[in-house]
Amino acid sequence: MSEAADGNPKVKALVYVASFLLEEGESTGELAGKFPGNELGPALRPVPVGGPDGQTVHDLYIEQEKFREVFAADVPEEVAALLAVTQRPIVADALEGRATKAAWKTIPSWNLVTVRDLAVPAQSQRFMAERARSHTVEVDASHAVTVSQPGAVARWIDEAARATAS
Repeated sequence: MSEAADGNPKVKALVYVASFLLEEGESTGELAGKFPGNELGPALRPVPVGGPDGQTVHDLYIEQEKFREVFAADVPEEVAALLAVTQRPIVADALEGRATKAAWKTIPSWNLVTVRDLAVPAQSQRFMAERARSHTVEVDASHAVTVSQPGAVARWIDEAARATAS
């Protein structure tokens, strides 16, 4: 998001939800492990697939039996089970890729911190929010806050939109 928004005059606010506010040169993998509490790494299962250049890359899936505990602890069991079997993988290289831009330096940001997040620990989220001087709210939720507390997420997005409406 930060890469796409940087320098775009139509973007008035950035809203991060249980997410990364990367500085230039940082990777999500680096920041996810900067503070204790990340349990996602050991729960990831790499699956080799063909990449666009013909080389093998690895898609990372959260092991289904660990999905709810690590990613969606506050989501009903049957919903978490559905999320586990329909999850979209992330390419391993994406966790290593380094940011080249940080739009939060010039665009106001709102950050929703999930305090029971085992994928992006709350302490890491707070660190990034403070560094970015982001408007911050904390929610007692897992990483799957958009599923467990969609109203809180929608209100936070609405607040950012209203604060930056011109």
